[in-house]
Formats: sequence, C-alpha cells, structure tokens
Amino acid sequence: MIRLILAVVFVVIFLICSIPLFFIEWLIGKFNMDAKNKSSLAIVNWAFRCVLFIAGTKVTVIGEENVPKDTAVLYVGNHRSIFDILITYVRVPRPTGYVSKVEIEKIPLLNQWMRNLHCLFLDRDDIKKGMKTILTGIEKIKSGISICIFPEGTRNKQADTFLPFHEGSFKLAQKSGCPVVPISINNSSSILEDHFPKIKKAHVVVEYCKPFYMKDLDKEDQKFVGAYTQKIISEAYFRNKEKYYS
Repeated sequence: MIRLILAVVFVVIFLICSIPLFFIEWLIGKFNMDAKNKSSLAIVNWAFRCVLFIAGTKVTVIGEENVPKDTAVLYVGNHRSIFDILITYVRVPRPTGYVSKVEIEKIPLLNQWMRNLHCLFLDRDDIKKGMKTILTGIEKIKSGISICIFPEGTRNKQADTFLPFHEGSFKLAQKSGCPVVPISINNSSSILEDHFPKIKKAHVVVEYCKPFYMKDLDKEDQKFVGAYTQKIISEAYFRNKEKYYS
C-alpha cells in the first residue's frame, strides 16, 4: 500500500508544482512549437520514470530498433493496465499523443499536460465527436506527431486474452499513410490491477514488433487489419510469456 500512497502523493505534488510550467510551455509554444513539444515530452517522461521507480517496475524492452525515428507512427498495443501508458511513453523517440477516454479530460491539471502532449479524448458514445477526434488524430500524424491507441477500447481484465481490436482505430494509419507499430505488453497488470489497491514490484516485457504500412497489406488483411495486428501482438505476447515467465 505504501507504494500506491507514494505514487499518488508524487503525482499530486508534480501536478501542483507544474502549474507555473503551463505558462512557460505556452510561452515557448508561441515562438517555437517544436521546442514546446520536446520540453513537454522531457518533463512528462521524467515524471513517469519517477512513478515507475516508486512502483518498483522493471521493464525488459525488445525490438526497440523497429520503431521508426524519422516519421510519425501509429502505436497499437494490448491493454491490461493504466501503467501501459507510463511504460510505453517513456520510450517514445518523438512527441506522441495517446488516445484516451473523454472522461479523463475532466481531471484538472492532468488534462492540460495531456493537451500539451497532443493526447486525444475519444467519446465512444457520440459517433460525430468520435469521428472528429479521429480526423484530428490524422492531422496530428501528418504534422509529425505520433499517436498511440489501445484498440481493445478498454483495459482487458482477463489474463492471457485479447478483446477484439476495433477496426476504426486503424483509420489513423489508413488516412495518414503512417506505419503501424504493434506493441506487445506482458505482465503490466501485476503492477496494480491484479491486486488493487496495492502496487507491487513487477517485471514487464514490452516488444515493439516490426512496423507495417496498411497499403502494403493484401485486401483481406486491410479489411480486417484489427485481427491482423492482434495476431502479431498475440504471437509476441505468448512467445515472451514462455521465455520470461515460465
């Protein structure tokens, strides 16, 4: 329980103490948006690394060389824990926004940092607003901002399973022409969700699979690209489970 308390206290202190940074970041953005993107990335990376340290999380990373450094990408991963965001964000090589449920936008201070990081707030109950969010994401990718989405749509509570990947999630790659980078994440739920509210030490394995372009897939795989991507992630997931957890 002590790790959870320390993590929450750190996040609250960080958010409060970072209030002056909002003005500084806004000012930087007025003159140099690229500099603002890089500084916001560095600040939040530091905060996330601190939380992972407090949580005692060890991360083994595989295939990081598969992530293109010279172009924006669409990251697609399986989702079992809120820590999936922290674990993957600290490794992004360029500004990256995450697709989040719209309810998160109501959290003071956190929502401002998320906006600085180009996160998208998706309203699943409003099709019109959802489409507008997807179009915004496409424009962000075209402008050089990577996007990360967990196409299961919610955290999967069943171990060693995968919820169906929503095909609409891949419109971001289809319309922008960016590469898709599948991410397999093992054991992240053992940090918190498996024994909430306790945070415990855990070993998480993250594998960045080889990227692909939707235009290079055959018509059948393009039609069911969610299932195609899920298969890639599933194979990596069970391969790493056998190697690291058996």
